[in-house]
Amino acid sequence: MSKKASSEEMEEIREGFQKVDVDSNGFISGSELGTLFQEVGCPLPGYRLRELMQKLDLNADGKINLDEFTAIYQDLMDDKLAQSFKKALNKKEGIVAIGGTSEISSEGTQHSISEQERYAFANYINSSLEKDPDCQHVLPINPSTEALFKAVADGIILCKLINLSVPDTIDERTINKKKLTPFTTQENLNLALNSASAIGCQVVNIGAQDLKEGKPHLVLGLLWQIIKIGLFADIELSRNEAIAALLEEGESLEDLMKLSPEELLLRWANFHLKKVGMSINNFSGDIKDSKAYFQLLEQIAPDGSKEDVPRIELDMTGIYEKDLSKRAECMLKQADRLSCRQFVTATDVVSGNSKLNMAFVATLFNKWPALTKPENQDWVLESESREERTFRNWMNSLGVSPNVHHIYGDLQDAMVILQLYEKVKVPVDWENRVNHPPFRVAGGGHLKKIENCNYAVELGKTKAGFSLVGIGGQDLYDGNSTLTLALVWQLMRRYTLNVLEYLGDGEVAGDPLIISWVNKTLTEAGKTSSIKSFKDKSISTSLPVLEVIDAIQPDSVNFELVKTGDLTDEDKLDNAKYAVSMARKIGAKVYALPEDLVEVNQKMVMTIFACLMGRGMKRA
Repeated sequence: MSKKASSEEMEEIREGFQKVDVDSNGFISGSELGTLFQEVGCPLPGYRLRELMQKLDLNADGKINLDEFTAIYQDLMDDKLAQSFKKALNKKEGIVAIGGTSEISSEGTQHSISEQERYAFANYINSSLEKDPDCQHVLPINPSTEALFKAVADGIILCKLINLSVPDTIDERTINKKKLTPFTTQENLNLALNSASAIGCQVVNIGAQDLKEGKPHLVLGLLWQIIKIGLFADIELSRNEAIAALLEEGESLEDLMKLSPEELLLRWANFHLKKVGMSINNFSGDIKDSKAYFQLLEQIAPDGSKEDVPRIELDMTGIYEKDLSKRAECMLKQADRLSCRQFVTATDVVSGNSKLNMAFVATLFNKWPALTKPENQDWVLESESREERTFRNWMNSLGVSPNVHHIYGDLQDAMVILQLYEKVKVPVDWENRVNHPPFRVAGGGHLKKIENCNYAVELGKTKAGFSLVGIGGQDLYDGNSTLTLALVWQLMRRYTLNVLEYLGDGEVAGDPLIISWVNKTLTEAGKTSSIKSFKDKSISTSLPVLEVIDAIQPDSVNFELVKTGDLTDEDKLDNAKYAVSMARKIGAKVYALPEDLVEVNQKMVMTIFACLMGRGMKRA
């Protein structure tokens, strides 16, 4: 342990901490911890960060408070690093202090935003939506001003970006576009926030009013989540089988599928850099001199061997430029030749902005992966099912750590499941019953993971009252899809029903109560629909859902857009898309997908009506 920090050093530590604690809730997450050390000139490799989280984050909630960070600082920083820390804080390059308050901080607070992110996101929106007629009232956004924060205030840009990242998430017919009022603007923002949550964004601490006021730190945080989901959508083995070319000796496809998009991007870059005898460990310090980027661009540039893709010649002479900023600019000009000059400026490269550089590399991957699927392979990859995607997005929207990208591999140690228990108000004994990562093979890591899984099943049976007959901890560890999803579904169901916890005059908030409320609400509003159960075939038309929505918020549904009579599957899907978006628009946090209504997926139909009931009773 180094000497105790002086009061002056403590103030500096506090300032650095607040830079990353953008929502001022007194905590920073594990991922933010890496950003914080980068900020103070002390970048740490991933394994070191994980070790620190294990050491300090005793309850595995993925958060570190100021006292914990101070302990890290004192434990790690020698004099040289402390000087770098002080220098970084004094310089505050690219950081702008914003005064203001947020919903979770009643007192005036100082937030910090990145000018580089504001600049990058504004330019991304300009290029992505420049031809959209519904966005012309705010485009182009001047990236050098605060215009970005005003541009999102009516919700239209956010809705469009969500559909850009995950097509068809929002039914365009539900977006209010003309003659906006405070009420219709609020509807757009509700629609955007609930849809963002449905695709896996964490929006727990963001309200419509925050976006209407254009609170910079919250706007940037939400924009990054939406953009990142779109950038990473195809960096997944089941969506791009050529990624199998990145398999290393002794690895199975299952091993590759467990890698996060960030890890796959790094492996992809090194796959190409290996051809010229280079490698990188991160998208921050290791790319600052632009040399790796120059070599990567040359490796992925089309060479004319494909008939439909002409050769693109790159000018590599810029790699010899001595000035790092000028060298980065030369490199970006070559990226422009590949139509990939996106997200980063020369300054972002030289300063090693990891977030924006990762976005830049993702853009390169999506445009020019330069991978060939291995031949003579007899494997068949199954794409993520709709149910799996819904559950994964639900878990991520709750802010579980780590983020879930491969549902079975990421639940194997039960850490995410145990966090979900706490989300549904089932207490977890983190100190005495949970084994914390990292799980080293030499230290019996697999046995510790199984112990966690056993505890997760035990909690479900004894504390949560779940039906887990025939499910054991080994099943979760092995990634048994049917049994794992059975547990996750019951967690999601409990989470959904918790919104109805205090309703019903003492009745248990279950299926009969919800069905009774649906039919009573429809009758009192003079609607013609009714349902006997969540398997009622009439639900496939989405009319019962739309009429409940209209009963909750009269005249909100445009029934001229609703198809009736003898409906085709296409007609039903059209109605379902409208119904799901309308539910989100009036404030119901719906995770189900339109196909769930068309197919009358009993479980997901229940969640839709439960969320509408919560909204109708003003509890959602």
